[in-house]
Order: sequence, then structure tokens, then C-alpha cells
Amino acid sequence: MRFAWLAWLVQHFDDYGYSQGLLPSAIGTLAVLVTAALVWFALHRNRPAAMAAAGLTSALGIGWLAFH
Repeated sequence: MRFAWLAWLVQHFDDYGYSQGLLPSAIGTLAVLVTAALVWFALHRNRPAAMAAAGLTSALGIGWLAFH
């Protein structure tokens, strides 16, 4: 699942920015949040690292969407 998700993100890297409209931006935000959740679940045994990595993933992803 994680590898398929990353392959999908790479394939659609430039398609879902906030400048693309409401639906693409909602899909992009959802993709960022799902990716952050996958990071959280990958690191769930170490809760502080999971929180930090998921938060950083969310911040960087949403920031990238905003300036894309």
C-alpha cells in the first residue's frame, strides 16, 4: 500500500496545487494528510518521532501546495 501510494504521488506531483482550483486542491490536501497518516503509522512505536514526522510531512506538503 505504501509503495503504491508513493508511486501515485510521484505520478501526480504537479496536478494538485491550490492554484489549480477547489477540487484539485482538496485532493492534494487529502493526499498530504493520507501521507502524513502513513508516516505516523510507519513510526507508531516511537510516538514522539511519529508525531514530529507526521507534523513535518503535513506542514511541508501543505506549504508546497500553497506555493505550487
